[in-house]
Amino acid sequence: MQAASSVFLLLTCSVLLVTPKNFTPIVLWHGMGDACCFPYSLGAIQKHLNDSLPGVHMLSLKIGNSVIDDFENSYFMHPNKQVTMACEMIQADPLLRKGYNAVGFSQGSQFMRALAQRCPVPKMRTLVSVGGQHQGVYGLPNCLSVDHQTCDYLRRILNHAAYYRWLQHSLVQATYWHDPLNEDLYKQGSTFLADINNERAINQSYIDNLRALKNFVMIKFEGDTIVQPMETEWFGFYKPGQAKEIQTLQESELYKQDRLGLMKMERDGKLHFMSLPGNHLQFEWSWFEKNVIDVYFK
Repeated sequence: MQAASSVFLLLTCSVLLVTPKNFTPIVLWHGMGDACCFPYSLGAIQKHLNDSLPGVHMLSLKIGNSVIDDFENSYFMHPNKQVTMACEMIQADPLLRKGYNAVGFSQGSQFMRALAQRCPVPKMRTLVSVGGQHQGVYGLPNCLSVDHQTCDYLRRILNHAAYYRWLQHSLVQATYWHDPLNEDLYKQGSTFLADINNERAINQSYIDNLRALKNFVMIKFEGDTIVQPMETEWFGFYKPGQAKEIQTLQESELYKQDRLGLMKMERDGKLHFMSLPGNHLQFEWSWFEKNVIDVYFK
């Protein structure tokens, strides 16, 4: 009997040693000119995550019926519709019903924040923004995944027609174009960013839902040539009325008036700012694992 008990204990310990830890599921959202599952981008990220968190459930958001649809929708489907679709996908996944951690890449970061503010069930626990543009962009010095001629065309059309209704509803990047030379026009014409930043009116549910996050991590790339200004990755932007001098999040009226709840979140220790020396979305997985995965996902 004693021998049998010893064997049972040995087998039990062995099972405990090999059973994967029950990690919080992770939802990913890609950026402009990317898709859910390209092997060189989010496909590689998913592989790294599975190596770092064996057995973790992941959902890489695919907006559309195919990877090609997803890629095209990163340019042409209004973010409001994308966020609604993402909410429906997350709510339909039974493995996410107890909550999840979220990682957004580039424009996927502000879309993921909109998801936190508009889709509180199931609960997003930690939001990691990798090179996100939370105060929008004013300039398009480089474009990923498109040729220079197309990039130049996008830049010129945004400079002259960003807030035209037809462009707001046909080009994703127009919805987070933030013209510091004409703040009133931006607030009136922006059909996405001005809303999720509570620029026109205070939506208390946005504040409450964002404050419900356990952590909001923002990663900025100090050598970014894609995002202009790069300080938007930490919720900073140009001071109103000009496009040279930068103000930090803490210097902005958005923060001082606590229009989005960020002041209280920082006081509660929920805002975390990190930076890397490289260009847009350029990081070593070992850095991400040490500074993000080990700290916020384990």
